[in-house]
Amino acid sequence: MKRLYAFDFDGTLTTADTLLVFIRYACGTWRFIVGFLLHSPLLVLMKLKLYPNYRAKQRIFAWYFRGMELKTFDALCRQFAERNACLIRPKAKALLERLFSEGESVCVVSASIDNWVRPFFTNMATNSRSNFCVLGTQVETDNNELLTGRFLTNNCYGAEKVERLCKQYPDLTVHRNDYVIEAFGDSRGDKELLSFADKAHFKPFR
Repeated sequence: MKRLYAFDFDGTLTTADTLLVFIRYACGTWRFIVGFLLHSPLLVLMKLKLYPNYRAKQRIFAWYFRGMELKTFDALCRQFAERNACLIRPKAKALLERLFSEGESVCVVSASIDNWVRPFFTNMATNSRSNFCVLGTQVETDNNELLTGRFLTNNCYGAEKVERLCKQYPDLTVHRNDYVIEAFGDSRGDKELLSFADKAHFKPFR
């Protein structure tokens, strides 16, 4: 049997929503506040379910980062992860380090942008035999490698998490019984992933 460990990121492995923390880190407190004040009507509509979460997230991301060079953005993402390693919950870190040391297959499935999610695991995954992947939101760039502010992937939420996982591991669609999947989540957006797993963990690291 093949074992696969699938983790949500924000709130499950971390103590905070990293989108908010990253924007504040990358843009500064003042610009962070101004941007969210400008988008507050949109955020209210989103909370009332009158505007899609995915589109709201994309518009906010575009306001802060559209036109930035990808290499600059990636450097910010790496620095952010290095300086905010404490966002990873201690119990989660202990389990991940064990899984990496044992060479298990580990997948982080998140609506967050994979450019800043992946660096959180660089040190843990170094020299590991693990099949490790991050399935997050991917950003679009133009021909000059500048961020357009748009996303290349669907919002990795709900059923999309299972779909992305199955695309990453095609055998799951035809040989599901060959896998034992453990999934870890903390919100409604993880419901389908937890249901798909053989063993589900809800808010296990708190």
